[in-house]
Amino acid sequence: MAAERVSMRKVREILRLRWDLRLSGRETARSVVASPSTVTDCVQRAEVAGLKWPLAEEMDDARLEAMLYPPAPTVEVGRAEPDWSYVHKELRRKGVTLGLLWQEYKGSHPEDGYQYSRFCDLYREWRGGLDVVMRQQHRAGEKMLVDFSGDGLSILDRETGEVAKAELFVAVMAASGCTYAEVTPSQELRYWVMAHCHAYEFFGGVPEITVPDQTSTAVTRPCRYDPDLNATYAEMARYYNTAIIPARPRKPRDKAGVENGVLIAQRWILAALRNHTFFSVAEGDEAVRGKLEEYNGRKFQKLDCNRNDLFESVDRPALRPLPATRYEFAEWSSPRVNIDYHVEVMGARYSVPFQLVHEKVEARVTASTVEVFFKGRRVASHARLHRPGEFSTVREHMPKAHQQFLEWTPSRIIEWAKKTGPCTALLAERVMASRPHPQHGYRCCLGILRLGKRYGSDRLEAACTRALQVGALSYRSIESILKTGLDAQPLIPTQETAVGEAPGHENVRGSGYYM
Repeated sequence: MAAERVSMRKVREILRLRWDLRLSGRETARSVVASPSTVTDCVQRAEVAGLKWPLAEEMDDARLEAMLYPPAPTVEVGRAEPDWSYVHKELRRKGVTLGLLWQEYKGSHPEDGYQYSRFCDLYREWRGGLDVVMRQQHRAGEKMLVDFSGDGLSILDRETGEVAKAELFVAVMAASGCTYAEVTPSQELRYWVMAHCHAYEFFGGVPEITVPDQTSTAVTRPCRYDPDLNATYAEMARYYNTAIIPARPRKPRDKAGVENGVLIAQRWILAALRNHTFFSVAEGDEAVRGKLEEYNGRKFQKLDCNRNDLFESVDRPALRPLPATRYEFAEWSSPRVNIDYHVEVMGARYSVPFQLVHEKVEARVTASTVEVFFKGRRVASHARLHRPGEFSTVREHMPKAHQQFLEWTPSRIIEWAKKTGPCTALLAERVMASRPHPQHGYRCCLGILRLGKRYGSDRLEAACTRALQVGALSYRSIESILKTGLDAQPLIPTQETAVGEAPGHENVRGSGYYM
């Protein structure tokens, strides 16, 4: 930002404090109620004009102003004109300032070069004629601005004729304006995160900062000052060693580069493809890549280069290296540990140490594994199960009493049930046969057998006989029969298989299976 022009009275005071009293720039600024940049500008102008302290007595305000702020000549004959495009590009490099570039320019043109103040004024005038995106001062490799375009591509289903909308993800390197675009099926978290990974690979490196909007995909709790990032998005950022700094809500200037990039993508990519019919996301993405190559290769109107050239000379050398492998997408959830020391993740159940019963944990799910964390420490890891209702149990997660429970076998439970009666044994066999694995029926069978201690073996045998007749293969059913006294009621004759014989069915293994 250019320093403000101040009154000559304030200029005299600034020079006195700096040159006579030797105050620092900030102390001088506080004293005269001006910005430090204004103080620096005044001193530099005085130095360029060859002034010394104390000022000459004949130096009135008009003459002083003419020396410090000379009017811009309409035509400057014999001056070596700087290459403003080169100056503009070099300013994006880390640590490069106008002062340094002026010194280099003046070193090449000691006699016919502009003085520093005029050099700065001319550059600001030249920069004022550029596009809004190009006027912004972004350091090389500092920011990548990301967003979804409001308008996407239409995908036609060949079989049904239905038209679905695909999204267009856009990423823009702030310093060079080099753009990446990708067609995704939706704005879901998986596609949002993986599009970032593809953008980093497209640019061949990782920027210091990635700037998204505060969308629900990126941010779980929007806030102007301290938004909460989605756990998966934050993990991806840590993996690539980039900082996620969402733009402030309703502040489009925070990421004007990508806003303009989205607008240009709509004009030069989507509009150009408006008459094309696409039958898949992959087909649409291929067409977008072709248009994107044309767009990045188009020459700027007021710079003697294109986005690819500017990216290669400015952004690419400053990008951080990519990791050896691409980030593996992982979804996070926060389940609570059930009383059976298992957590439910996507329909399947996974064990954790039994000491964590009732605790809230974090589950990280990839395509192949499920990891469980408690207070940032991993407490369990399982191969992922893909069928709802499946169990994955680690023996070490169980209490000692439950580990002893594993010593039970189906045949042992059936033999124990035979001591009560044949119907009890058959019920135990059917309970275990109805489960995906016999071990999943152990607890139910043991609970049923323990009912014999409360109600007696004869009543339990009668209850199991009635349960077999009605197909009630659960602990709660047997307990209900005993509690209500139904075991004493006469059985209704049916055409069921005789008691003691298992029905012929492919899911019933038979007693021989457990021997």
